[in-house]
Amino acid sequence: MRAVQVITPTGPSDVVVREVDEPIPGADDVLIEVHRVGVSFPDLLLSRGEYQMKPEMPFSLGVDVAGTVVSGPGFEPGQRVAAVGGWGGAQERAVVPAMFTFALPDATSYDEGAALPMNYLTAEFALFERGGLEPGETVLVHGAAGGLGTATIQVAKGMGATVIGVVSTEAKKATATQAGADHVVLLEGFKDAVKELTGGAGVDVVADIVGGPAFTDSLRSLATQGRLLVLGFASGAGIPEVKVNRLLLNNVDVRGVGWGAFAMMRPGYMQEQWARLVPMIEAGHVKPTVGRVYELEEFGQALVDMDERRTLGKSVVRVRD
Repeated sequence: MRAVQVITPTGPSDVVVREVDEPIPGADDVLIEVHRVGVSFPDLLLSRGEYQMKPEMPFSLGVDVAGTVVSGPGFEPGQRVAAVGGWGGAQERAVVPAMFTFALPDATSYDEGAALPMNYLTAEFALFERGGLEPGETVLVHGAAGGLGTATIQVAKGMGATVIGVVSTEAKKATATQAGADHVVLLEGFKDAVKELTGGAGVDVVADIVGGPAFTDSLRSLATQGRLLVLGFASGAGIPEVKVNRLLLNNVDVRGVGWGAFAMMRPGYMQEQWARLVPMIEAGHVKPTVGRVYELEEFGQALVDMDERRTLGKSVVRVRD
């Protein structure tokens, strides 16, 4: 079967598609006939050998998948599912633990299904578990036109929040608006825009996906007892530092969001998260913003486009129709 593999950890341009043996599921695994693969930031890091997990090479990329069940406990053959793992999904058949596999609602397409697991479970963990978001609060989302950004917008809306999206260019405003943001502002000057939109009160939660030099102004944009959630450093502009006196003076928090390490070590936790997401999907709050759909042979190009910040929404790779 065909698989997208890393032979040497020299980046996305060296990712190759080649024939590999079909995987053999264990007793607690689901064997999935893959239709779509989501393109995720860990794939980019894995292609460079920079991810915290270090699979033995060669290995297949692919964190998020959507497809149909071949076999596995708790699922029926032919059942439509989405699933998430550390790697190994970007191939014609994939094996994923049953506890990381989820039944897809009937109205959710394979494209949308492949866009759901990592980004939406991360967003849900950030806002529910780490952010303690309450209905009626206001959330500021950096990187609001990307895959995780659009997911965070939609989960926040599903939890009853008002959402302000921050994007780097005018061209990205439409994507964040279509995802459901109540307001969308440009990165340049966002602090003043937030002050005006909130009547000087500030926001309750900042979801910071991009990191970089905007970090300090994000802290300044928090209301009293606000929470800044650190989800990543997609800007590539370095890891910001916080002067803790700012936290003391304004009674605000900076909280790390490490969904994968938390969820994968707690059997059943992802299923609890999925159960909270399904009503949001059924209500229409959560409907993934699917960007470009690539062919399997274009997986490396999809990673290059992500690395160069050309991606809008969640990129998806087609494995079969």
